[in-house]
Amino acid sequence: MLCLRGQGVVKGYAIGRAAVMGAAALEVVHYRIQPEAVEEECARLKAALAQARDELQHMVANLPDDAPREMGALLTVHSMLLDDRMLSEQACNLIIERHYNAEWALTTQGQVLGEQFAAMEDEYLRERGTDIRQVIERVLRVLSGTPVALPQFDSGYSGELIVVARDISPADMLRLRGARFGAFLTDLGGPTSHTAIVARSMNVPAVVGMGNIRTLVRDGDLLIVDGMSGAVLVNPPDFVLEEYRRRQAAYADDRAELGRLKYAEAVTLDGVQVKLEANIELPEEAEQALAAGADGIGLFRSEFLFMGRRDLPGEEEQYEAYATVVKAMQGRPVTIRTLDIGADKTLDGDATVATNPALGLRAIRYCLAHPEIFQTQLRALLRASVHGKLRILVPMIAHLHEVRAVRQAIAEAGQNLESRDISFDRNVEVGAMVEIPAIAIAIEPFVEQLDFLSIGTNDLIQYTLAIDRGDNDVADLYDPMHPAVLRLISHTINAAQRYGKSVAVCGEMAGDAQVTRMLLGLGLREFSMHPQQLLDVKKEVRQSHTNALRVKVASALNRAERINLDELAG
Repeated sequence: MLCLRGQGVVKGYAIGRAAVMGAAALEVVHYRIQPEAVEEECARLKAALAQARDELQHMVANLPDDAPREMGALLTVHSMLLDDRMLSEQACNLIIERHYNAEWALTTQGQVLGEQFAAMEDEYLRERGTDIRQVIERVLRVLSGTPVALPQFDSGYSGELIVVARDISPADMLRLRGARFGAFLTDLGGPTSHTAIVARSMNVPAVVGMGNIRTLVRDGDLLIVDGMSGAVLVNPPDFVLEEYRRRQAAYADDRAELGRLKYAEAVTLDGVQVKLEANIELPEEAEQALAAGADGIGLFRSEFLFMGRRDLPGEEEQYEAYATVVKAMQGRPVTIRTLDIGADKTLDGDATVATNPALGLRAIRYCLAHPEIFQTQLRALLRASVHGKLRILVPMIAHLHEVRAVRQAIAEAGQNLESRDISFDRNVEVGAMVEIPAIAIAIEPFVEQLDFLSIGTNDLIQYTLAIDRGDNDVADLYDPMHPAVLRLISHTINAAQRYGKSVAVCGEMAGDAQVTRMLLGLGLREFSMHPQQLLDVKKEVRQSHTNALRVKVASALNRAERINLDELAG
């Protein structure tokens, strides 16, 4: 038996035979063309880009009714990337200036763009570099005339199939639908990769970032996929197989029981009401949040509108997207985060150089430095506020003058709408992400000037511990349970409660059912997470007693000790 490990991004167990997808190799022939052939080579590249784009648009226009809702948006992003001048024009420039052949020019420019995305601090944006590679693979297939290398299925096998691939693009995922897939395993990817997003929507176990599983597994190998731990067992013995069949059955029973909690209130044993909201990245995911029983949208990342395109979204396009989510939630609160993008890549596609992008001109700093972009988004947000309860969340606040600048910018956006006789909610709540230690330490004046707070634990942990969890050399030092991190969270929650302001946690900690009781003990009463995690957290809430938890957690914090989660569960 061979045991491999990756990152489990969708919980569950799967047992089945491996179906290995061939890779669309980016290793292409490099040669220089003659000067007189430049025009023809550019035309060949542009024709391939156009054909690839047409194929994707055809898929979007003909999506089957049972396709995951996210699929159309993901395919559209890939289609827009093929129009991006940073890809097409720069690749043509390499043909003109260096006399590269089309394949060489395309892969060279793709590497440049991929490195820019890889340097981004935000994990979701960093993962979008995968989109660049996937669209380039598609164009290379067109240039070479090579068809998509999908797995071959044995018609005589009646069990589940487990797809093993270097990576799976949205288009490939669409082609794979209809088969008996029990899980997805990929060499590449992370929690925000397209494989993870679509697998969650399909509720299929997935393990990503496995490194080289595609080279270690052959078609027909018997696999056990443990989405809980990220383990994959290859050709296990019978006794291991039986153990995992028991786990699989028990997990199915647990999920069925959890399903009955969908309409149950999130109330603790001592009668404390807890609000459970959803994090989403695409407007279409609002319905998924409703289906999971979410009390609202605690975090809607607006970056998706701005990424993978050569032009900025206008006010009308943004308004439609925001309004779609607000209407879908039927009066439940919708918290939309303003543009959170970094100094490592500007929105018009021009690369910039920053000594440390994570600490540079990013998030609200970028928006205040580009008021024309910020004003467009604020006008769209205010317009959408008439359709329900919309709240504006501002990322990476560290200074009070930034709060005042945001308030002034919102007032200016409102004045513009008034001059155009456009209605909006004049009492839209404005909150800040608590993700920089500075705001958590000096929280009181911020609470006074803001309507609500949302703790972004992912960045708060990284900044507090000076750890980039995306860096494999130090990722093991990333510690959500570090006493310093918990004290900052506790300090923020206590301050918000004193001032009568709402405070939520919207980072990964909120969706981790293992730490639900610890957060309740810190006084948290509002969680926001991926919709798939909501029922697990609700189960923990309903089995918790907040008064007892608060005593245990406070005692550990006072001693600066690590909190024993097993003791809290007991």
